Amino acid sequence: MSVDSLTETPQAAREGREAGIAFLALLAFIVVAPFVAYPFFVMQMLCIALFACAFNLLIGYVGLLSFGHAMFLGLASYVCAHAAKVWGLEPELAILCGVVSAALLGLISGALAIRSQGIYFAMITVALSQMIFFFCVEAPFTHGEDGIQSVPQGFAFGLLDLSKSTNLYVFVAAIFLIGFFIVYRTVNSPFGEILKAIRENEPRAISLGYRVQRYKLTAFILSAALAGLAGATKAIVVQNASLTDVGFAMSGEVVLMTLLGGMGTLYGPVVGAIVVVSMQNYLAQFGQWVTVIQGAIFVACVLLFRRGIVGEIGKAIGWSI
Repeated sequence: MSVDSLTETPQAAREGREAGIAFLALLAFIVVAPFVAYPFFVMQMLCIALFACAFNLLIGYVGLLSFGHAMFLGLASYVCAHAAKVWGLEPELAILCGVVSAALLGLISGALAIRSQGIYFAMITVALSQMIFFFCVEAPFTHGEDGIQSVPQGFAFGLLDLSKSTNLYVFVAAIFLIGFFIVYRTVNSPFGEILKAIRENEPRAISLGYRVQRYKLTAFILSAALAGLAGATKAIVVQNASLTDVGFAMSGEVVLMTLLGGMGTLYGPVVGAIVVVSMQNYLAQFGQWVTVIQGAIFVACVLLFRRGIVGEIGKAIGWSI
């Protein structure tokens, strides 16, 4: 056994323990949350947290800043709602339709956007997002500004009655954990290491023979599909699909959540989503001032916590979470 392997084993074991403790803390939050807060609110929070994790996969591990990621969330929401209400599909199949539509949109928009870098990439995603927004306004199946209302929740896999709050919460929590696990496995895989290499030094990755454009496109599609999973699930939870989820404001909010929680960390987007969604819910009595309060908190966190909440906590205790 080499000296390197002897020195790497304790490090790997320590990181494994840290990852296990962090995941157990996440599981504890999911189990306890519906007993502390309104379950419907927690389910919405989990959907938005998954959306933030999908966005973080793109910006945190590939270095691609998308200002139009809500197009995947919103389109999947509309497709899922339409499939469940008009086509009469079971909830899991309706959600699958939403995920596929988001992945296809990710393929098309990603193929166009990844040809550019930096601010040009961001502006292309904004333009594409606005195109999808106006499509959702004008398309007959979306019902314009009225959206799709009274989406049936149905029976998951023909067995689980989602009209019951407990069953619906278990269903949503399972979907969130599946999505989170996909992000975790992607980041901690050879594919994920290549994505990090592209983020750190793209010309060097190209010089090593990696087809950078393919890796970036694959990551873009995966991020879009996970965002679609969040949007489709949210449509089942709230029983409607509206322009709110496809608007530019939602794209801006997910950027705020990711930076607030900690870009490039696994649990940062989850924490950021919890903070932002909680502020929107509990400070709703202040009306439009909520935006001002959010802005002030965001500025304070950027100045005081450059790595985000989770990033700073991880640095303080010496953990890579």
